[in-house]
Amino acid sequence: MAEPAGPFHLLRARTGRFLCYCGRDGAVYVTDAVEVWAGELGACLALGCRCSPEEHGAMLRAALGHGGAALSLGPGSATLRLPEEPRCPALALAQLPAAEARSQLQALIFGMAGRIESLERRLEAVETLASSCSPEKNAVQSQQLFLPDPSPRKSRASSSALPAKRKVPGESLINPGFKSKKVSSGVNFEDS
Repeated sequence: MAEPAGPFHLLRARTGRFLCYCGRDGAVYVTDAVEVWAGELGACLALGCRCSPEEHGAMLRAALGHGGAALSLGPGSATLRLPEEPRCPALALAQLPAAEARSQLQALIFGMAGRIESLERRLEAVETLASSCSPEKNAVQSQQLFLPDPSPRKSRASSSALPAKRKVPGESLINPGFKSKKVSSGVNFEDS
């Protein structure tokens, strides 16, 4: 049972959708979630590949990443073609027996579930960190502290409980709290 190493890529063929991924053992797997086909990157030399398995793996991942790989199915086998790569034209895949396919699908499901769980934990940690550091979120929370309560009962009670502020003689209307030091004498219109 090979653990999936990923990355995971969706392929479309005439017969449906397929998931393609690499195992940690260097094998390439393709599945439609019922059947599994597998091939070794080292076995690509038999199909006319003129590069090392490591190079072939890198080219395969790149082709899968930008949708440049094509899958063709035959009885008991499949071929993963890389039309854009003349040095590595194809990879032969053999259909796994039912028991082996079942264990491979089980490894795939639990491997993907482990990755999802890990990503969710990392996302939760990032969200927690972002909420404690985000100036936008902090600004929204601090504004909510100063917004009036929307409850009508409290609004009426609080407005009647506050005494009206009275104007103190000599206090500025423009700058409340500032009291003029000179006594106001009024305006004299006869000086002109």
